[in-house]
Amino acid sequence: MATLTCPNCAAQVQPDDLICFTCGANLPRPAVRDETPAPTTVMQEYLKPEDRSRFISPAVLRLAFPTGNVEVPAGTSLLLGRDPAESLVAAAFARYENVSRRHATVTMDDDGHASIRDENSTNGTFVNGDRVLPGIAVRLADGDVVRLAADVAADVLLPRQLADPASFSRPE
Repeated sequence: MATLTCPNCAAQVQPDDLICFTCGANLPRPAVRDETPAPTTVMQEYLKPEDRSRFISPAVLRLAFPTGNVEVPAGTSLLLGRDPAESLVAAAFARYENVSRRHATVTMDDDGHASIRDENSTNGTFVNGDRVLPGIAVRLADGDVVRLAADVAADVLLPRQLADPASFSRPE
């Protein structure tokens, strides 16, 4: 199997890797061609037509950690921690013993609103210096600083949400 190079740090990575295990950067995925669409799931069959057309924000939350960026697209959540069986980005925290195996969960809802929830970590999760209570989601905004334990800090980069033009009204 051929090895590839990380676009962020130029380390060698395997074609099946999702992230660079050296710097923690997300790796680009090759486009899959000629793939037949997946069969409709039971859940999709029960959705009402208006639910299927619901708008999902194109926004992507970026947490800029010293070991690399972690990106969370709208409509998803990601566990931050050192346990590779639980966290897709565990390599980014492997050298930090004070980060718990299941430290915190970052969520971007369909509307593009970001939040972080501490998962009962040993050394705490902080937003702008304030401790996040375990199990309580705290809203994130562009420019916030998220810190896991004492020394793993990340800048929050969140695109500004544009107002929905349908919500505007004309003066009559």
